[in-house]
Amino acid sequence: MLVGNRQGIAVWLSSLKFARQLRRFGNVQYVSKKMKYVIFYCNQDKTDEIIEKLQSLHFVKDVKPSMRPFVKTEYQNSKPDKAKEYDYKMGI
Repeated sequence: MLVGNRQGIAVWLSSLKFARQLRRFGNVQYVSKKMKYVIFYCNQDKTDEIIEKLQSLHFVKDVKPSMRPFVKTEYQNSKPDKAKEYDYKMGI
């Protein structure tokens, strides 16, 4: 199975017994027992549809999509500092 662009979704649940039902929406990555939330990944083009479906379920408290695909990861000043570079060579 070829995985395209994926996006994470965090879903807060009223009870963890419903966490298994979220497997039909995407790949469940993490389940927090203490805070009662599930992180799963789905195709980026279907994210809006899935969020609407999740919000209509009775056991879902809140749904938040991950903003990671939209955050810029290339920085303008990415050159390392000369002093730090010297320290790395020295083994400090």
